[in-house]
Amino acid sequence: MSEPKRAVRATLLIDAKCTLGEGATWCARSGRFYWTDIEGARLWRYDPRDRSSTSWRMPERLATFALCADPHYLLLGLATHLAFFDLATGETQRIVDVEPGMNTRVNDGRCDRQGRFVFGTKDEGSPLRAVGGFYRLNRDLSLERLPLPAPAISNSIAFSPDGATMYYCDSPTREIRACDYAADGTVANDRLFTKLADATGEPDGSTVDRDGGLWNAQWGGARVVRYGADGVETARVTVPTVQPSCVALGGEQLGTLYITSARIDLDASALAGDAQAGGVFVAVPGARGLPEALFQGAPAARSTSELS
Repeated sequence: MSEPKRAVRATLLIDAKCTLGEGATWCARSGRFYWTDIEGARLWRYDPRDRSSTSWRMPERLATFALCADPHYLLLGLATHLAFFDLATGETQRIVDVEPGMNTRVNDGRCDRQGRFVFGTKDEGSPLRAVGGFYRLNRDLSLERLPLPAPAISNSIAFSPDGATMYYCDSPTREIRACDYAADGTVANDRLFTKLADATGEPDGSTVDRDGGLWNAQWGGARVVRYGADGVETARVTVPTVQPSCVALGGEQLGTLYITSARIDLDASALAGDAQAGGVFVAVPGARGLPEALFQGAPAARSTSELS
């Protein structure tokens, strides 16, 4: 039997006014929160100790990113390619192009428990078509496509605490799916995990807590919903903006839920009633997270033997 449903309300932490805030990521090593404004082509970092924010201009839209085993670097999922980013110098090092020649861009991504980066793409055409893909950047920097259905808008990529289940979605379907995910990278048994029960909203970015619950930001629904491992809703967080986009559990005890949001596609009238859109919100939902998995690949400037 699933635990009873409970609800809390998020509050504004940073009035960032991001056009398309995304990529919520807590760095347990540094005690800092990272996120991206995709359409603003800017990476952001917040330090709760002094409430300071730092940002970096990106060479193109930054859709997603991952912390690296080497703390000097981030792995960037830019619109057209993957790259390493040197936090000290601001320099990027291109790794591989993604879907060259297609009218798509990189979208959501997370590292698996083995330190490989799994991400998806989205169609940039209108009307949207399911022409994207799901991919994995391996530790040796080789790129492979995963045998999963082509999405129009990839999202909700996350992994169970033991790494044996991968979650993902194609947002317009309003379904979150799951598949078996072996340590060797084999993907099998693709299946429906849950379907959104509310009349509004689409599944966006997700994170998994230490008890195996999936927390999903629901774009257009002003909420974050937690699903147990059986796909049944067990909790929700009401967010005071209509387009929450991604979530991370962080803070000293990994018990603070950080939530990014967006202003994109909201006209002046909508923004007048949604003044905090594009901000970063926080809530304390009574769950504890897991440290973010680190990408184990190395940029060319550093020896891969350091990671063996």
